Amino acid sequence: MTNASISSGLSQDLQQALLVLKQGGVVAFPTETYYGLAVDPFNCQAVERLFRLKRRSAIKPILVLIDDQVRLSSLVAEIPPQFHPLMDRFWPGPLTLIFPAKAGISPSLTADTGTVGVRISSHPVAAHLCALAGGAITATSANLSGRMPAASEFEVLAQFGSRLDWLVKAGPTSGGAASTIVATDGSGLGLVRAGVIQFSKIESVTAKK
Repeated sequence: MTNASISSGLSQDLQQALLVLKQGGVVAFPTETYYGLAVDPFNCQAVERLFRLKRRSAIKPILVLIDDQVRLSSLVAEIPPQFHPLMDRFWPGPLTLIFPAKAGISPSLTADTGTVGVRISSHPVAAHLCALAGGAITATSANLSGRMPAASEFEVLAQFGSRLDWLVKAGPTSGGAASTIVATDGSGLGLVRAGVIQFSKIESVTAKK
């Protein structure tokens, strides 16, 4: 499925999701791994509501999806040199990179770490919703803290029910491993969370540069 092939029914679903996001609400949507929870990452009240909905600890940051690498300028202070070949090779896809956060980004989003996790999704629905929303949405996994991420509409509703503002109904996701999360200390790469993409493959890309 591509953005151009999204059905009219799903397109209407996404338009309603966009309206909810603009009003500061929380939307569940599919990604290439699990369902995620979207809010406007620049709306501090929406981000705080997301934390309450998930019962998530304030010390855990929230990752952000963007629709294009040009959107990084609104979120990050700089792009570490090691990340350029990784973005070229693995984006769109399940690789989250930890960047220095731009000044003014919500401390709730970064959990006061001074960093922000970002990726571009390869799932057509996630990518389309992100573009509709102006190029950036949160994408923390759709689950209550301590529980398994939801891989289907049924699993999303089982955990959140009517407390969720909108659910984009686009069928099950692949489940399994989550996105791989990688950071850098300025000299090398570090694996923050193992995921779909093997860290050895990530290291091999930077080694060739």
